[in-house]
Amino acid sequence: MAATGNGPLTGVRVVEMAGIGPGPFAAMTLADLGADVVRVDRPGGAGLGIDPAYDLTNRNKRSVLIDLKAADGAARVLDLAERADVLIEGYRPGVAERLGVGPQECLGRNPQLVYGRMTGWGQEGPLAARAGHDIGYIAVTGALSMIGKAEEAPALPANLLGDYAGGSLYLVIGVLAALQHARTPDGAGQVVDAAIVDGTAHLTTMIHAMMGAGGWQDRRGANLLDGGSPFYGSYETADGEYMAVGALEQRFYNEFIELLGIADDVPARKDFGRWDELRDTVAARFRERTRQEWTAVFEGSDACVAPVLSLREAPAHPHLAARGTFTDHAGLVQPAPAPRFSATPGSVRLAPARPGADTAEVARDWDLPVRDQEDS
Repeated sequence: MAATGNGPLTGVRVVEMAGIGPGPFAAMTLADLGADVVRVDRPGGAGLGIDPAYDLTNRNKRSVLIDLKAADGAARVLDLAERADVLIEGYRPGVAERLGVGPQECLGRNPQLVYGRMTGWGQEGPLAARAGHDIGYIAVTGALSMIGKAEEAPALPANLLGDYAGGSLYLVIGVLAALQHARTPDGAGQVVDAAIVDGTAHLTTMIHAMMGAGGWQDRRGANLLDGGSPFYGSYETADGEYMAVGALEQRFYNEFIELLGIADDVPARKDFGRWDELRDTVAARFRERTRQEWTAVFEGSDACVAPVLSLREAPAHPHLAARGTFTDHAGLVQPAPAPRFSATPGSVRLAPARPGADTAEVARDWDLPVRDQEDS
């Protein structure tokens, strides 16, 4: 049996139908936690044309190559599903069924299987069959409307908010919960419908609560956490870099203005009518020194101020380096598995899987029918 590490999901078998975006990331997360993830790649690749050697969302996985349009394609996937605990697919609604690998077929072969479906719009609803991307999903849920400056178009948080937070991680939560149920004495497999619109909307629960209580205005740049507050935001430094300020509580704010050197020059924190004056004073002060100089000023304090680092800079941050938040595996610097476990830690065990490279090994380890080895 190929090494699967000692993460908490060691022994769990996952079939991932190759796709792009949130599905592969969800499967990577399960693999990081120790699951034996077999990715079913199709001839020609899955979509974005990334060199497989650098596609980190395929780390800790193995790959088999199956043409689902071939006469025996569906049967080969069903052989895997019969031996798996979880199957993940990210097709548009109805596609898996047309290919012969939908929930009915898979659960018919394996009633304990957790069948995870990752889509943007969900399995039903007026937009279910439509194409989409992260930006559209977070737009209709109201999440995008909160991000950015009041006088500008909404800012784009890459595809982190929709695809990965509202999509991948909710699929992982759903799969693990359904797996727990399937393993109870009276439990059985089931379908997990993870829609990015559902997950993203769920992420806004606290904001809806604040809005209902009158503590959040339904417009951008007017609230405590969206840039409306002068003590929660980012400020440019003398060298064109930025510092992030999150001095929300009074005691942290007091330390912030003291270290910034403006304690005697600004209006009271709760004088909302003079927030623009406070913001201008803070901004002017930050422009007097470089990011490195301000980092040194706030180091070791509770002022809740941090340098805004780039993706390439982040791994070298002293705290992240000390914790091993990033790791170097097979020559690629990458985020380490998260979260952490005291008894069953996850790890990066395998470099990104090359399409079809593990077909014979998987056939042996999963005890697949002989035809899977002959047709590979």
